[in-house]
Amino acid sequence: MFNQLGLIGCGLMGGSFALALKKAGLVKRVVGYSKSPSTVEKARRLGVIDVAAESALLAVSGSDIVIIAVPVAATEATFRAIRHMVDPGVLFMDVGSTKRDVVDAARRVLKERLPAFVPAHPIAGREVAGIEHADPLLYQGRKVILTPLQQTDATLVQKATDVWAAIGCQVLKMTPEHHDSAFAAVSHLPHLLAFAYMNALAVQPLGQEFLSLAGPGFRDFTRIAASEPTIWRDILLSNREEILKQSASFREALEQLERQMRDWNGGPLQDLIQTASDARSQWQLGGKTPTSR
Repeated sequence: MFNQLGLIGCGLMGGSFALALKKAGLVKRVVGYSKSPSTVEKARRLGVIDVAAESALLAVSGSDIVIIAVPVAATEATFRAIRHMVDPGVLFMDVGSTKRDVVDAARRVLKERLPAFVPAHPIAGREVAGIEHADPLLYQGRKVILTPLQQTDATLVQKATDVWAAIGCQVLKMTPEHHDSAFAAVSHLPHLLAFAYMNALAVQPLGQEFLSLAGPGFRDFTRIAASEPTIWRDILLSNREEILKQSASFREALEQLERQMRDWNGGPLQDLIQTASDARSQWQLGGKTPTSR
């Protein structure tokens, strides 16, 4: 059990982590900080945190586990605010959806304190943001990716593994580079496509009429387009090189389908659809995950 969790960023992800630790009996007290005083107060009223801190540094003070749950673009500034309290033996983690930029920021700022930091990305979330949506079961049955560095304290990596497993996660480990490449393909590009598709539909003269006729397939395909804009702006920019590679691959695949349609080639068109159908069915039945590294 941990004596105190220092929560920096009182939103869906950080709040859910705090509630999950409480539910599992893994922490005695949660001290939370957010830039917005009203958010911190709401977190206290909802029982997500026990004590409101006036700064990130004060949230870290006295904590033996710290979770940084801020937008990825704010990670480096957060490291700078707390670096003097990053002590050996204290487990520091983040929940960012990109890892190379987070790791680079940690190297620049934490320096000799880098071994205490275990980068993490829980594969969980919702289209709604805010502490009022925090859920102790958000991480139950989900994967979490750890991307420790050569300098990372092996004892803290094991401690991080145990914590996430204790709240119901399957823990995988890989390099930051492999993480960003994999999630550009299976998470970041799908969001980019959903945003583009909704924008393309919205500007059409009959767009609202078309939307009124949409059914479950449209709902499922576009669900992630409702994601929080600030968070996804940061993700798309921070992992832009890998996402643009995946976007180019997608364009090529789309052009293959369009070419068969233009040329009225029913057979090759069906073959491409069959290939996609088979790939989706195999994933669904096999539950395959990215290879750990």
